[in-house]
Amino acid sequence: MILQHKFIDLVPDILEDGVLYISIEYSCAIHKCPCGCGNEVVTPLSPTDWELTFNGKSVSLSPSIGNWNFECKSHYWIIKNKVRFARKWSDKQITEARKEDKILKTKYYKKKNK
Repeated sequence: MILQHKFIDLVPDILEDGVLYISIEYSCAIHKCPCGCGNEVVTPLSPTDWELTFNGKSVSLSPSIGNWNFECKSHYWIIKNKVRFARKWSDKQITEARKEDKILKTKYYKKKNK
């Protein structure tokens, strides 16, 4: 699946399928889940969340996006405007990743606040 990217000031009321909306002002990217479930996916852009790369033609988000709170539990990468689906994770893998993410965020903000 290929996504079109749009740099925006405000998020539209209705998200289009196949569009990655990017707000630099609000440091986030928003899109509809590419699995087709219709859920809206918000990826905050920050040193402890996702990183956006724009090469003048296409965008990439890193790390992968795991929609663990959605029923679909979709897992994918957005690389140069293309969605690359990843393998499904087990509940144990999701729990471990959440713990690791929390630890890394805590370390980052403790270091930043010193």
